[in-house]
Amino acid sequence: MKFVDSATIFVQAGDGGKGCVSFRREKYVPKGGPDGGDGGRGGHVWLKTNSHLTTLLDFKYKRHYDAGRGTHGQGSRKTGKDGADIVIEVPCGTVVRNAATKEIIADLTIDDEKVLIANGGRGGRGNQHFATPTRQAPRFSEPPGKGESLELEFELKLMADVGLVGFPNAGKSTLISVMSAARPKIADYPFTTLVPNLGIVRYEDYKSFVVADIPGIIEGAAEGRGLGLQFLRHIERTKVLAVLVAADSGDIALEYRTLLGEMEKFDAALLDKPRIAIVTKMDIAPEDLVIPSFEDGVTVLAISSVTGTGLKELKDEMWVRVSSHASDKKYLDRREEE
Repeated sequence: MKFVDSATIFVQAGDGGKGCVSFRREKYVPKGGPDGGDGGRGGHVWLKTNSHLTTLLDFKYKRHYDAGRGTHGQGSRKTGKDGADIVIEVPCGTVVRNAATKEIIADLTIDDEKVLIANGGRGGRGNQHFATPTRQAPRFSEPPGKGESLELEFELKLMADVGLVGFPNAGKSTLISVMSAARPKIADYPFTTLVPNLGIVRYEDYKSFVVADIPGIIEGAAEGRGLGLQFLRHIERTKVLAVLVAADSGDIALEYRTLLGEMEKFDAALLDKPRIAIVTKMDIAPEDLVIPSFEDGVTVLAISSVTGTGLKELKDEMWVRVSSHASDKKYLDRREEE
């Protein structure tokens, strides 16, 4: 299935039904009073999360969504039927904005979360409501309300526990393929990964966590170079960042600092997340390689996805970070302050 992480749609709630103008007409009651019923309410538009959805692809083909309109009231005080609501399903992790104002309307992260996005118009009241001692035969009803309409922007941010970050060819796709059942495209050239990939990593008995592999970042990604800017948002929700640098990169410390710099320019709060530094491709490492220790004191692990070296230790470290209840506290606190 094609991965799509942004879309724009138009939603229209239903108009209310008209109130009825009617008078009671029965045998032996030649001059009955007003008995016009109320119109039905217009249908609402709802958004609902579905954990089985992983892309916004459907919204590229259908962009207009209309709820049903209320039916009109009838005589004998009969109320019109409410218009049918419409429920639009979106993936967990979808941010919903008003396209005109860019205001965030909802940030949907929980499965089966349901949010009212556009109200249906109220039904007009029938003439039965407007009779008074001095106006016993009102020949008018209340006009119905209009349903709300607006254009929405959807932005999908993947829900994952660990985000893999690195330059192209850092070995992210190979790592996620050996740690999980994910099967991303792998080749020895830059930008093999063109869309984010999610993989479920099994850990010991009945434990698991989700890892996200995003397209490689290059220097200047925060300003729009390469593919990184388009997908950096997918690591905003992760609990832990795994920063990958290839053993044959030439300058591991410099590459690590560059990656942190690009993340900081995109969103400084990302650096508050717990992170692990991973030196990959140890099977092709130069013989004189010295793995540096970084100024920020981050845990550094050396691995080879080809030989399996260090993978158990990496899984252990990821699980400790992911399962820590306080792992994301600094990041969340900072986001709330902003």
